Amino acid sequence: MTTGTPLLSVRDLAVSFPGRNGGAPVRAVQGVSFDLDAGQTLGLVGESGSGKTTTGRAVLQLQAIERGSVHLLGRNLTTSSAAQVRGMRRHMQFVLQNPYSSLHPRMAIASILAEPLQVHRSVPRSAIAARVNELMELVGLDPGTLQRYPHEFSGGQRQRIVIARALAVHPDFVVCDEPVSSLDVRTQAQIVALLQSLQERLGLSYLFIAHDLAIVRHVAHRVAVMFGGHIVEMGDTAAVFERPGHPYTRCLLDSVPVTDPQLQRQRLAQVPLEPDFRAHAGGSGRCVFGHDHQGGPAWHWLGPGHGVSCRYWPPDLARPEPMPDSTA
Repeated sequence: MTTGTPLLSVRDLAVSFPGRNGGAPVRAVQGVSFDLDAGQTLGLVGESGSGKTTTGRAVLQLQAIERGSVHLLGRNLTTSSAAQVRGMRRHMQFVLQNPYSSLHPRMAIASILAEPLQVHRSVPRSAIAARVNELMELVGLDPGTLQRYPHEFSGGQRQRIVIARALAVHPDFVVCDEPVSSLDVRTQAQIVALLQSLQERLGLSYLFIAHDLAIVRHVAHRVAVMFGGHIVEMGDTAAVFERPGHPYTRCLLDSVPVTDPQLQRQRLAQVPLEPDFRAHAGGSGRCVFGHDHQGGPAWHWLGPGHGVSCRYWPPDLARPEPMPDSTA
């Protein structure tokens, strides 16, 4: 659980998209709530289509929301004017998934890094060149390559440039949307180490969106598990990984490969191939383990700072007390 005033506070966030051919709207995110303290990382995990990226974009006010509130540094972004949100952009930045499409191919790296400094006027014009050099060194790149173009860099180097651009205006909060998924394993480890080093050095807070549970376990202080647009489990990283309470969380963890082939086959045999996205979290019908869910499941405490939303309770876990509504 958080203490004091969080850097970021999200409450009852909901995002819908228009249905095709006049059909029913698609409810991509439903009732998402969480807090993020300064200098901390919240890992947001779940399979494709669970609403992770939409949540990140909505928090950054890059996606229109249906309802809910987002407070950053004590300011309600959802009720702020467009001009006020623009003024807050320097406090919140985005590291996108694909470094190959995140950088303008016809702009030199010096121009790419200078652009946010010019837009936000965060440093005097005479100091832009020095700040650009500083950013390159900050992410472990040679400032002598600033006049090169993105295609002259490897994927890992491009992602370092993307990170440098995000840090140009001294943000407090960064959404990292699958920041290493398109990189090879060795480069992934280097970028993750860089993000952790920058967090310690600059006091950054991350919303770290990822599929790779091993990486999330390594970088996140807390983890939120999304399914069908809902957060179905949230808690300290060790608690979620060592004592998962939601059936869907168990499915995710059981799907992580292990080195023992026989054990891997046994684990995969327990993972449903086609979970029902509509029913488990907030609709009515059957959950991934075949149990009926009518209406929205209740939110319960599993332990200090560890909550789960599920009407079906695994038989090997003691049923906890319901969470107070104010913490939902």
